[in-house]
Amino acid sequence: MRFWRDFTVAILGTWLSAGCGKSGRTTAPPSPSQTASVPDKPLPKLPTVKLWLGSQEINAEVAQTPIQLETGMMFRTNLAETEGMLFLLPYTQPASFWMKNCLLPLSVAYIDPEGILEEVHDLEPGNTDLVRSASANIRFALEVNRGWFARHQVSTGMVVRTERGSLTETFFGRR
Repeated sequence: MRFWRDFTVAILGTWLSAGCGKSGRTTAPPSPSQTASVPDKPLPKLPTVKLWLGSQEINAEVAQTPIQLETGMMFRTNLAETEGMLFLLPYTQPASFWMKNCLLPLSVAYIDPEGILEEVHDLEPGNTDLVRSASANIRFALEVNRGWFARHQVSTGMVVRTERGSLTETFFGRR
């Protein structure tokens, strides 16, 4: 009986963790069996997109592949005031980021599918505690230097856009 209970718990745990996705700091720290796949160097500069948050402009690298989402800003040593990284999450979900191997103090904005900035959180370099979204309706995340949102009067409720329209139109070709 114990075997079946343990087996069921193991299967359920695997299913639940797979549902969270592996997207940079959007998952829990890896188990010891997963550490071989943990990134060990920074990503090369990724393709960028201009984002507007009200009148403020950010040139954001776009993280969208599994390894890009997993690595994110890990091992980076500098980030200009007008730069950031936009994470295209694989589906609408509750989001959580951590700062394993991240050397810079950052802020993250959790953004819904309509491009509305839902939440802003400060992140501590090297902190492996998850910073979870309160909302389950998150499709994008934007990391910038810590305090950027406050310094530029960017707050929740604002819409994030690109030169091609909404985030969804730009990256997924539909509204």
